[in-house]
Amino acid sequence: MLNKLIYLIRHGETDYNKLGIVQGCGIDSNLNQKGINQAQSFYNYYKDIQFQKIYTSALQRTQQSVLPFIEAGKPYQVFSQLNEISWGVFEGKPQNETERKAYWDVVNAWKFGNFNAKIEEGESAAELQMRQQSFIQLLKVQKENCVLVATHGRAMKSLLCTMLELPLSQMESFEHSNLCLYILEFNGHTFELITKNDTRHLMQ
Repeated sequence: MLNKLIYLIRHGETDYNKLGIVQGCGIDSNLNQKGINQAQSFYNYYKDIQFQKIYTSALQRTQQSVLPFIEAGKPYQVFSQLNEISWGVFEGKPQNETERKAYWDVVNAWKFGNFNAKIEEGESAAELQMRQQSFIQLLKVQKENCVLVATHGRAMKSLLCTMLELPLSQMESFEHSNLCLYILEFNGHTFELITKNDTRHLMQ
């Protein structure tokens, strides 16, 4: 069996990203003009890679990030398992100092092993990881040997930890700028990280 390559990207910039406001799975925002330009730059750089399939979340910002590939005829499939984590009551709203502290308290709780911590009405890291399991299993058994996966910042961190068999406490070790690229190789048993937070395509 040939090894499988997984190109994993975070979506391009939205106005919420620009303003530093968490979106989560409940905010179905569009890319802003910078994000659209990032998507085009990524396409221009990687259009000759023979992606056999593209997977996106159910949110527009991931689908818009790979739209040039879709328009070029690449087959794609939507998986809600790739949606961003739910940030509950914080989604789409500017946070005051107290709310910002609450946000970082949860992130730090994950860092120290409390994966069940969550924002009010939100989703925990453990719940996020659980819903991603079926998609990771799909990646292992699919027939395609080269795929592109478009997801979100926190979702990407969780996916990487799970695929690389790392605890979720390691999520913060994975930087995730807008339209960054991670590349992993699957040998039939384990995933190996080949490329980390690559943005060279945005320098064109």
